[in-house]
Amino acid sequence: MIETLNFNIDTRLKQLLNSEQAYYYRVIPIKLDNNTITFKTDKFTNDLQQELQVVFDKNILLLEETPEHIQKYLATNFRKQSDAHKTDLQYSNDFLERLLMSAKNIGSSDIHFEPYETRCRVRFRLDGKLKEYYIISLDEYPVIINKIKIKAGLDISEKRLPQDGRITIKTNNQEFDIRVSTLPTLHGEKIVLRLLSKDAENIHLEDLGFTEKELRTYMETIKKPNGIVLISGPTGSGKTTTLYATLKLLNDDNTNILTIEDPIEYTLEGVNQVQLKENIGLDFASTLRTFLRQDPDVIMVGEIRDAKTANMAIRAALTGHLVLSTIHTNSAWATISRLIDMGIPSFLIASTLNVSVAQRLVRLLCPDCKVKQETTKNMLPENFKIPLGLEYHFKPVGCHRCHHTGYHGRKAIYEIIPITKSVISLIKQNELEIDAYITKHNIPTLKSKAIELLIQGQTSIEEVYALLTD
Repeated sequence: MIETLNFNIDTRLKQLLNSEQAYYYRVIPIKLDNNTITFKTDKFTNDLQQELQVVFDKNILLLEETPEHIQKYLATNFRKQSDAHKTDLQYSNDFLERLLMSAKNIGSSDIHFEPYETRCRVRFRLDGKLKEYYIISLDEYPVIINKIKIKAGLDISEKRLPQDGRITIKTNNQEFDIRVSTLPTLHGEKIVLRLLSKDAENIHLEDLGFTEKELRTYMETIKKPNGIVLISGPTGSGKTTTLYATLKLLNDDNTNILTIEDPIEYTLEGVNQVQLKENIGLDFASTLRTFLRQDPDVIMVGEIRDAKTANMAIRAALTGHLVLSTIHTNSAWATISRLIDMGIPSFLIASTLNVSVAQRLVRLLCPDCKVKQETTKNMLPENFKIPLGLEYHFKPVGCHRCHHTGYHGRKAIYEIIPITKSVISLIKQNELEIDAYITKHNIPTLKSKAIELLIQGQTSIEEVYALLTD
């Protein structure tokens, strides 16, 4: 019987050293017993043992392991940082600052601080998935939470109600904002930090994932002097990034651009950005009303959440402004149905909407370790016919390059419905089924894009399963 090795190590052991130390010494902590740490290593020497005893101030026991296994342990448990400024995650007075910089450097989008009955854990969101990175003792947790709340300008004595705040971090080579959200839970306050990059200089429409034809269609719609451009998709699908790339293109000395956002995720020089503050009445609808008196050319509304905001956006478009916004729907056509459900007359939608875009972010398989497998019906949704070319598919495995996740990077896929005369006619007739129109005009849908990625071997069935269901 062949023994299957588990290369995951306990978080409490993992936090004994940082990524830099693990890779430098090529050691893997496997046991902590009173004052002795047991490490696995592939470069067993007395000098290494003595040096580790000085570094960790504990007795060190070394066990020999193969280089292949050590490499797999390292890749699974210790993510290499992309930035030169690597940080130690050991608890200290500047623990929070080091933790934030570490999360930023490895490309994390969110940090979760979560208290439980016997421990508190810290998880980072990487490429859309959460991974546990640190354990904090119950004694240290309140100190860290209070430090975060003070930096975010929150009330440290208020532990019964949720609070929201913001922190700006400045270093020698970068500046970024952090949105802070607290939530009272059974065992204490859970805090989520959303890391926001302040610089939108590197965002370009050409790099987001549009095909050449889609980009040309989208560019034609945003060059119109008035109307509404709506981008739909779930949270974390990249809608805001697409909007900022659009604003960057429209931003010039002759254009007055105003935005109302929650939160402001990027800053753009030359764009007038307003942060939503609903607690004092500064909401999307009221701010939009004020925007119309500010002589704007382009207005960006972070999200159309209700009928009031939708009506104001329609009004802004009717009075000669280009309005960009996002909405939570599952497809480009569902956006139109949502507006009708909000009570917007179909003739107004038809006369103001320029384009409806739906988008998703899909994780791409690691090219180094993906494996080919025959496709069977039970892998796919019910009534889904296996298309030509999908007789085989690729599935994730995991290797050093992808940190044993099986995926490396993400790609945006788009579904774009430009509002042509034919579509205007369908909207006015309240026609909610347009499958025939989409087929006739050969408009790629999110489903067809997902199937295309599967056939090309770029992603897995499990990653796009939800898009394959009708």
